[in-house]
Amino acid sequence: MNKIFLIIQREFLNRVQKKSFLIATIVLPLIFPAIMAVLVYFSIQQRKNATRQTIQYVDESGLFVPDTSKFVFKKLMTDVKSAKEAFQTSDDYGLLYIPHFELSHPDGVTLYTKINPSPNDIGNLEGMLENQIRELKMKKFNVDQKVLDSLKTDVPIENFNVADAGQEKKSNSNVLLGVGVAAGILMYMFIFIYGAQIMQGIIEEKTSKVVEVIVSSVRPFQLMMGKIIGLASVGLLQFLIWIVLITTLSSVVLAYFGVQMPQQQMMQEMAQNNPDMQAPPIEILKMMSQIPFGYVIFNFLFYFLGGYLLYGALFAAVGSAVDSPAEAQQFMFPITIPLLISYFGLFTFIMNDPHSTVSVWLSIIPFTSPIAMMGRIAFGVPGWQLALSMVSLILGFMLTTWVAGRIYRVGILMHGTKINYKVMAKWFMMKG
Repeated sequence: MNKIFLIIQREFLNRVQKKSFLIATIVLPLIFPAIMAVLVYFSIQQRKNATRQTIQYVDESGLFVPDTSKFVFKKLMTDVKSAKEAFQTSDDYGLLYIPHFELSHPDGVTLYTKINPSPNDIGNLEGMLENQIRELKMKKFNVDQKVLDSLKTDVPIENFNVADAGQEKKSNSNVLLGVGVAAGILMYMFIFIYGAQIMQGIIEEKTSKVVEVIVSSVRPFQLMMGKIIGLASVGLLQFLIWIVLITTLSSVVLAYFGVQMPQQQMMQEMAQNNPDMQAPPIEILKMMSQIPFGYVIFNFLFYFLGGYLLYGALFAAVGSAVDSPAEAQQFMFPITIPLLISYFGLFTFIMNDPHSTVSVWLSIIPFTSPIAMMGRIAFGVPGWQLALSMVSLILGFMLTTWVAGRIYRVGILMHGTKINYKVMAKWFMMKG
């Protein structure tokens, strides 16, 4: 055990004292606030210097009334064929063709542009025409706008979670979904990045023959465990530093500019067009404050360590078997399949129903649980499912460590051997 601790200490100090670690740990958190500041700055400048695009239009219906809040419109008193020919030599953004149509079937409206228009521009034009057709239909059927507005009734449904003791806690599925998905994506990234670092480190030591000196005084299994746990400690330290720095610096950037992020501005514009989407920011903050972040962070750390140790052992086995990163690529696919399944399952199943049978099984199977459980954790997971998932992950880690250890003890001393799955299975079955 003392030898494993010495290897852990060696790996930890060797990584932490490198300039690359210090640069990645300090510079990377600065990149996110810097990107945020640049995006906010250009968003402000774009809004200040925004110019309306010019659109020519041919209106055969005689019903179109241009809304100049988004675009500058030029009406053409010609047929669409001549308009298209003239448009090719103009500097205008687009040509809108509105044919004769029935109000019940407004087909054939076409926008001609020289470049692909943005979805936002298409949406603005569609919304403009839809509003005008709606008004024409109301006039046709003598429907008063006030009467129509009075028929619209919003029915907001508040969600409260009821505990066994009868305590009620307000919740919001969208907020919980955002927390769960963000945690799942981070888990996927960290497991893959740090697992690959283990493999790369083992390959470097193997090719430099350093490992042959080390295994003369320690068992290969002790060396493998020391490297895995040592790098896990480095990753955990780096992760905690990133969280503190990114949170602090992002808050400073937003406070300095005193503006909302572009996503928030877009959501507010959408809420103005759709009252059903309106939600006071104070309510969102209240909901965020009710999320048990301590519980979420604890589980994130557990599943990060468990998932990292599980996959780290597999990456270590691959690293010990090959002589170069290029050789390792053929063995990476089976390892990444469970990660990809859980990643896509996060968006396919867990986002739609975190309590479905598939979601539950994804969060219990040890190869998929680190990502899947983090997607479910914010929604509340029954205690027995969480306990079963944790036990499964621990047992899975023990299994992969045992399998990887048997391959590692032989592969780490092999050089120039053509490796395939049959050879690795032979190493696994060897006694001694």
